[in-house]
Amino acid sequence: MRFDVVTIFPEYFTSPLQCSILGRAVEAGLVTVYIHNLRDFAPDRHRVVDDYPYGGGGGMVLKPEPLFAAHQALSAEPPAPYVVLLSPQGRVFTQKVAEELAERPRVLLLCGHYEGVDERVREALADEEISVGDYVLTGGEPAALVIIDAVTRLLPGVLGDEQAPAKDSFAEGLLEYPHYTRPAEWRGRRVPEVLLSGHHEQIRRWRRKESLRRTQQRRPDLLAKATLTREDHELLAEIAAEQEAWEW
Repeated sequence: MRFDVVTIFPEYFTSPLQCSILGRAVEAGLVTVYIHNLRDFAPDRHRVVDDYPYGGGGGMVLKPEPLFAAHQALSAEPPAPYVVLLSPQGRVFTQKVAEELAERPRVLLLCGHYEGVDERVREALADEEISVGDYVLTGGEPAALVIIDAVTRLLPGVLGDEQAPAKDSFAEGLLEYPHYTRPAEWRGRRVPEVLLSGHHEQIRRWRRKESLRRTQQRRPDLLAKATLTREDHELLAEIAAEQEAWEW
């Protein structure tokens, strides 16, 4: 898979793209990431990419000409990119959106900055807008890294355990169960006995129950939308009975 990122701060991406799982995926050629300086596509010798907004007001707006020129130049090489404008006004980025993007051979991420981009860029260039959350960042660069990271780990061969993405929080609409490692006891807190038992079916059931419990406690909105099995409903009934007994 290929990512192209258009930004006015290309140096922002240097270190993250060399680190950890993402860095190894790039080195192995499982994903390629090209960072393009928007100023290289500016039509004037001063490489100006922003200007004051029509109608007045504070801040600057990224001009349309450099972004259109960048898109034209990058689209000349196949396959044609799926263009994502990073914006707080876009569709909220979720695991489902990451899975959708992972199916595409090439994604072009346009990083907004300042007060955003000229509206004609939204209208004519972007296939869609994506937001990484209901908050405002200083620019689209952090959001681009979030998307690249989340999508890359879904690609075949990136993770050591190919089943790992299916077990993640949000993969099935639920939060993930708790994890433990050595030592079995630390400062008076013990690992749940079931995890030490070696009984695989009991461990599976405990993990599913704790996933449901954690989702119910922390993100009931996710639980309301999740597709639950008959066993899930039985486990939720057990959780409710335990909660009622605890309250007594």
